[in-house]
Amino acid sequence: MLFLFLHYCTTPMRNLKLTLLLLISLVSQLSFAQTKPYIVNDITQLNPIQVDSIITPTTTEEIVNAVKNFKGPISIGGGRYSMGGQTATEKALQIDMRNFNKILSLSKEKKEVTVQTGIRWRALQQYIDSFNLSITIMQTYANFTVGGSLSVNVHGRYNGTGPLVYSVKQLKIVLADGTLVTASPTENRDIFYGAIGGYGGLGVITEATLALSDNCKVERSDKVIKINDYKKYYFDHVRNDTAILFHNGDIYPNRYKKVREVSYTKTNKDVTIPDRIKPVKESYGFNRFGIAVTSFGAFGKWVRRHIFDPITYMGKAPVEWRNYEASYDVKELEPKSRKRSTYILQEYFVPVDSFDVFYPKMAKILRKHRVNVINISIRHANKDPGTMLAWAKTEVFAFVIYYKQGTKQKDNDKTKAWTQELIAAAICCNGSYYLPYQIFARPDQFAACYPNSVSFFQLKKKLDPTNKFQNKLWNTYYK
Repeated sequence: MLFLFLHYCTTPMRNLKLTLLLLISLVSQLSFAQTKPYIVNDITQLNPIQVDSIITPTTTEEIVNAVKNFKGPISIGGGRYSMGGQTATEKALQIDMRNFNKILSLSKEKKEVTVQTGIRWRALQQYIDSFNLSITIMQTYANFTVGGSLSVNVHGRYNGTGPLVYSVKQLKIVLADGTLVTASPTENRDIFYGAIGGYGGLGVITEATLALSDNCKVERSDKVIKINDYKKYYFDHVRNDTAILFHNGDIYPNRYKKVREVSYTKTNKDVTIPDRIKPVKESYGFNRFGIAVTSFGAFGKWVRRHIFDPITYMGKAPVEWRNYEASYDVKELEPKSRKRSTYILQEYFVPVDSFDVFYPKMAKILRKHRVNVINISIRHANKDPGTMLAWAKTEVFAFVIYYKQGTKQKDNDKTKAWTQELIAAAICCNGSYYLPYQIFARPDQFAACYPNSVSFFQLKKKLDPTNKFQNKLWNTYYK
C-alpha cells in the first residue's frame, strides 16, 4: 500500500482523485492497526495493568472455549474491588464476568439459589426479597460479584457465622483443560476448598449454589465503650446471643481508645424505614463529606467522634429489614477524585484470645507512621471449615482498616513499610492478614500466614500444569 501511494504521489497531477483515495485508505488502515491498549484497574486506581484482550461472556460455553483456545495467561475479574492486581496480569486474556449474571434456579422450600457468578449481590437481593429470603453471609457492600466474593472467601458483620464458604452448597468451575467440574464439601472437595478463597488460581468459578435465610426485621442499638472493655463486652453480650444478627465495633482514630459497638437484633416491632432494600442514589453527599472531613487530620477525627457520629446515632433506634441493612452501596465511600489520593482497605485477623495483645501493637504502628486512618472496624468470625487458604484458622477477631494515602510511588513505599510491620505483629499473635489488598507481604510473611498454601500450590500444579490462570497475587507467591 505504501509503495502504491508513493508511486502515485510522484506522478505529476496524474489521477489525483485516486491518490487521495489511497491516502485516506492508508491512514485508515494505520489507525486500525494501532489499537487502543486494554487497561484493567481496580477501585483504588493504583494498579493499571495492560492485558492482551478482554472478553465478556454470557454463557459457560464461551468461557470453556476461551480457556481451551487462548495460549497465554488468563485472569478473571468481577467488580474489581480487590486492591492489588488480584484480577489481572500483563498480556493476559481478561475474562470480565460482569455480564455472566443470570439467576438459574431458586427453591424457597430448600432456601437455596443457584446463580451465574458474575451476578452482583444487589441484583440477587432484589430477586430473593420478593420471596422474603435473604443472603446468609456476604460482605457489607452489595456491589461485589458473587464470584469475586467466593474467590476471596469474604465475610461480613453476621454474628455467629464466619467466612462465606459456610453458606456455599456447591459450585461449578472451568479448569485449565476446559473441563467443567462440579465441586462441593463432599464431591471434589479439594477443588471446592481450593477454589473458594483461591483468587482465580485454579479456574473460573461459573456457578454457585448458596444457602439462603429468612428475611426479618432488625433493630439497631449502639454504645461507646473503652477498647479495653470490648472483648469482654462481646463475649458477655454479643457472641452467644442468636437474636443479634449484625454486629461490629468501630475504633475511633487517632487515639484508638474508644469503640462504638453497633448491633442489629431481630425484632417483631414495626419497621421505621419502609424500604425493603436501600435505594440506589446518584449522590451520597453527606457520607462522602463525612469521610472527607474525617480524613482531614486530627481535627477531622474529632469532628467525626463528637459531631458526625452522635448525629448519626441520635434519636429513636431504627427498625429495618435484614435485606435493607445488607444492601449498602460502595459508592457512598467513593471520593470525587482518586488522582492525588485514594482510599484503601487492609484487614488483619487474630485469635480471639490475642485481641488485647494485637490492638495496642496495631495502634502503635499506625501512630508511628502517621497513617491517615478513617476507621477501624472490628468483626468476629468462627473458624474456617477447611479452605486451603483460610484466613480464620481459629475463632478470630478481624480488624478492618480503612485509610487514605497519596497515589505517588513514595506513598506506596511508606504504606508497604507499615503494612509489613502490621503483618509481623499479626504473626506474633498467631494471626494473619487478608489477601485482597495491596500485595506488600514478604514471601516469608505470606507463608507464615497461609501455611496450607503449599497444598494449594500442589493442587494448582496438578490442575493447571502450565500455569494458565495468573494474576499479580500468584505471580508474586506461586513459583
